[in-house]
Amino acid sequence: MKHESLDHLTEMFRTLAPTLPGARLQWMNERRLRAFEQFRVQGFPTRADEAWKYTNLDGLNQKLLHFSPGADHRALEQAARLVRAHEWADSHRLVFVDGVWVPELSDIGELASGVFIGSLASALEQIPERIRAQFADDRWPDGLAAFNAAFARDGYVMLIPSGVELGKPLHVMFIGSDDNDLAMQPLNVVVAGSHARCAVVEQYVGDGDAWYYTNAMTRIDAGDHADVQHYRVQQEAPNAVHTATVLTEQRESSRFSSYAFSFGAALARSTIVTKLGAPRTSTTLDGLYVGGGKQHLDHYTMIDHAHPQCASRETYRGILDGSAHGVFNGRIVVRQDAQKTDADQANHNLLLSRSAEIDTKPQLEIFADDVRCTHGTTVGQLDETQLFYLRARGIDERAARALLTFAFARDVIDRVAIEPLKARLEATLLTRMADAPADAGEA
Repeated sequence: MKHESLDHLTEMFRTLAPTLPGARLQWMNERRLRAFEQFRVQGFPTRADEAWKYTNLDGLNQKLLHFSPGADHRALEQAARLVRAHEWADSHRLVFVDGVWVPELSDIGELASGVFIGSLASALEQIPERIRAQFADDRWPDGLAAFNAAFARDGYVMLIPSGVELGKPLHVMFIGSDDNDLAMQPLNVVVAGSHARCAVVEQYVGDGDAWYYTNAMTRIDAGDHADVQHYRVQQEAPNAVHTATVLTEQRESSRFSSYAFSFGAALARSTIVTKLGAPRTSTTLDGLYVGGGKQHLDHYTMIDHAHPQCASRETYRGILDGSAHGVFNGRIVVRQDAQKTDADQANHNLLLSRSAEIDTKPQLEIFADDVRCTHGTTVGQLDETQLFYLRARGIDERAARALLTFAFARDVIDRVAIEPLKARLEATLLTRMADAPADAGEA
């Protein structure tokens, strides 16, 4: 990192640390300090790191980032409008604006006995011992995770006791306002006890012209036989930078389903690492990224098969137009003792212009001998025969291209189990297709 940027962040940490959630807890203060010391050593990832080979975060070193204590009146008005546009009925709702929980825009509703849904700040104040175990592991995978741990001001916490099914999904909206050089560090925790079932939707939204930075971290612990569905919808403002890390630990016979959708931001990177930490666990990772203009959308996944008789399924699809650049790096590791592993991975990409670019790298690392593992990738354009068929039936070229592109993406969207969310994703995709240049195929 540049000395000026590091010196600035060091001074910001000294000033902010006493005001951050959990400052009265010695273990939390010590954890933050260790995280910042790691960040000072590592800094932001660079392209010298293999996992960041295609994504350049040097722009972060050019900024003197600041951290907001909360949104002002203008930001809250903008947020209320976005909440109305994106909310749906029959859900528990939490809203964060500029990284801080806003109770007046949230609607948690009634909860079953023992369930906790609230902000990180509230959890550290009300139930610190219930979540302390989730902060015991100080092994941050990279500088971004350490940066988040050091500066996190808020985030959401969802604790589901053993045997409890959350009847409605939790919808968490993170809204970025029009505040230049603002850095938001949401730190989220999901714990599902044995035989618990829950679904959570993280949605990151912004529509201003400002450059801001969201760096989110979500830790998920799925107990024995638990079923956790985790959705991430990235719709940041056009000039924003978005990085997010999801770390999941799975217990015996648990099921974890991840759905990652990336539409917004100038530069976005999603990292998902899940460890199948006991026998008979199963993991599903599905994703869709849609980029245009000069967007850069990067997805890195790692599935760690550490025990026998586990299964994973992974499907990511990308649609790139204009001069957009997509990256997919999917890594599956099958360790020596993970016999009877069953793993499939696929990445399919549709390039709608000559300037669009994709770097795709599916990886299988197998150290066991009794396994069934497959992986593959495709990169192509719209089928000219199908285009001709639709145009021969009176459909103009723009509409025909939009229909075929939508059909390509539906394979992932149709897997969404929350109907209101599925409808919103379909509408978002159709809007993107309708706004595509008429001559996209010749760009």
